[in-house]
Amino acid sequence: MDVDIARIQLLTRVLEDRTQDPTLVDQVLQDSGLSRSEIAPPATTYNSHGEARFVRKACDAVADITFGAQAGLQFSSSSSVTAYISKYSRDLKQVLENTSRFHKIIDPSLAFNLHVSGNSATLEAEWKDATFSRYHRRTEFLLFAGVSRMRALTQVNVRPIQMRFQHEVGRHAAAYEKIGGFPVEFGTERLEIILSLESLDLPVPTYDPSLREHLLEYGERLLAEQYSARPKSRALVEGLVTRSMPGCIPNVENVAAELGFSTRTLARRLTDEGTTYREIVDDLRCDLAQTFIKNGMNLSEISYSLGYADQAAFSTAFKRWTGQSPSAFRDRVDHPLRPG
Repeated sequence: MDVDIARIQLLTRVLEDRTQDPTLVDQVLQDSGLSRSEIAPPATTYNSHGEARFVRKACDAVADITFGAQAGLQFSSSSSVTAYISKYSRDLKQVLENTSRFHKIIDPSLAFNLHVSGNSATLEAEWKDATFSRYHRRTEFLLFAGVSRMRALTQVNVRPIQMRFQHEVGRHAAAYEKIGGFPVEFGTERLEIILSLESLDLPVPTYDPSLREHLLEYGERLLAEQYSARPKSRALVEGLVTRSMPGCIPNVENVAAELGFSTRTLARRLTDEGTTYREIVDDLRCDLAQTFIKNGMNLSEISYSLGYADQAAFSTAFKRWTGQSPSAFRDRVDHPLRPG
């Protein structure tokens, strides 16, 4: 699954400006499965999982959980067809309506929907590929980038009523509000940006109705031609397991039934993809456990969220995965070694 190249180009620039170390950026790219040549012109897209890994590893490299959000607020321009449709739209409401319609052209893993109620408007994000929901830093990058685009298009410092994330970040929550200049809530039911009704009327200075109509026709053709590949069985399993959290890990029989397979058929499909149900669950738990620790959640909360009977069982599993205890990992995160 590929996404607009402008995002990773921005992320690498921001990381390089922050660290003044091109070799560190190269290392983060390499660790993310990317390279400079892959994200340089004439490339227009790159691998979305690489982007997710890059944001996470960049946060680790600078020992700052908010790096993705900060980078997102610097995302002002893009050369994608959806960006041009937005550029020539009449007002912010039309921008968000077009985003809801055409965003999957540039990122099919995430869908947006605009809901207007009596006293506010909500731009709700929904994962179409739930495997990406584990990448909390990328999620923050994308929503803060959305606000940045609203500001760039309207040339107004748009301040949402609230931005809401489904994951938790513990003691770090206040830092996100400081970065954005608006309320940010974590641990909510939905992933969304709440806006005032007045903000929907903000005009887009570059509005051009004839260009917009031409681009809308082109966008509709791209949607009609877009090929939707059948997701791999691993992605389907990860999505179901992720949605069952916190507190519950479904057994393989229930997952197979939910997907319309027999247990044997699901096992065969996963074997063909080089994995097993147990390996998928272990990988997901290991990945989320490390993210949750970085987010500032306490170990008992993490144990429950990942479906363990108690903290001791979680600690045993974590040491098996990483070779260290959760408390040792947390200590390393809280007190990273810095070059002298």
